[in-house]
Amino acid sequence: MDHVYTVTQINLYIKDMFSRDYALNRIYVKGEVSNCKYHTSGHIYFTLKDASGQMACVMFAGQRSGLGFRLQEGQSVVVLGSISVYERDGKYQLYAREILLDGAGVLYQKFEVMKKQLESEGLFDGAHKKPIMQYPRKIGIVTAKTGAAIQDMIQVTSRRNPYLQLVLYPALVQGTAAAPSIIKGISVLDTYGVDTIIVGRGGGSIEDLWAFNEESVARAIYACKTPIISAVGHETDTTIADYVADLRAPTPSAAAELVTGDIRDLLDDLQAYQRTFQFHMRQKIQLARNQVQRYGMQLEHTSPINQINSRRQDLIERENRLQSLMQQRLLAKRHQLELYAQRMKGVSPLEKLNKGYAVVMDEKKQIVRSIEQVAKGDSITIAMLDGEVNATVESTMTRRRE
Repeated sequence: MDHVYTVTQINLYIKDMFSRDYALNRIYVKGEVSNCKYHTSGHIYFTLKDASGQMACVMFAGQRSGLGFRLQEGQSVVVLGSISVYERDGKYQLYAREILLDGAGVLYQKFEVMKKQLESEGLFDGAHKKPIMQYPRKIGIVTAKTGAAIQDMIQVTSRRNPYLQLVLYPALVQGTAAAPSIIKGISVLDTYGVDTIIVGRGGGSIEDLWAFNEESVARAIYACKTPIISAVGHETDTTIADYVADLRAPTPSAAAELVTGDIRDLLDDLQAYQRTFQFHMRQKIQLARNQVQRYGMQLEHTSPINQINSRRQDLIERENRLQSLMQQRLLAKRHQLELYAQRMKGVSPLEKLNKGYAVVMDEKKQIVRSIEQVAKGDSITIAMLDGEVNATVESTMTRRRE
């Protein structure tokens, strides 16, 4: 009686044993759905059964985002989850994280293994991603030649850029021969010389899309020198090709949208650039014209002809000023001369002679101003207005001064 345990302790102990078992924490269980109930809380309660047994299962509301279909009675499914004990009831059950329709479980497990392997080798590393050209001229497409995928891409590219050239490699996209066909298409288009390659197909089950999960396809995408866009299935479908490609598109038509720049936007941008360019060019031309006009005025001002004309005008002005000054000086001198003439006229001998006076000069033609300068018998000359008289002094008489 020393080791007596409660029911809860036993249930917790068993639950701990389950949690320590690695295999039970990530396990795929295949079976048929029965007793399926969608609870108002969002949880799904159901039972998996086969011919010999059954197992209680639950998928909590937080895990339902990965469920791509509605769970129904009688479906054959593969459930990925963990097995644990619900200690209140002492029952073990499968806690589902993902639910796949039967046939996809093994492939999904293979997908996870391949994904981890290639990721560890660096094939998903963003450093190896090549940039996608915004406005390519030639796009290569690896997909089936018939089907909605190629038609959608043709429609999108024709609408967005009718000048774009599409080069289709008609590959098999489903079945055992699909992977080699896709690889060949990538190689041919890479050698042909296109700007971008789209590899993809429309939606389907994981079995239908499996060619794009093949390791050989992933390595062909990684080795391709041309940028590759992966466009496989619908938006919820994810393949190994999506991780390796330089860009992942949710659908083929979305890939065409991503790789094809809208020519209308480009034309609008070009028109806007043209208007801006023309505006700035007009401004520059006007500035250049103004500058040329200034240079023309400067050149005209500094030209030899203008300089000569300017100097000529300056000389004319100087000549006029000189003539004016000379006229003024001449008038002033003439006036001054007239004053001097008037003054000289008053003392001029001729003026005196004109008034009846005479000038007496001795033999040396010196003016005789006093009788003391001559003596009796000296020869003298008497100058009058109209001539001279030669005479001899007979006598002198001194005038008494009062």
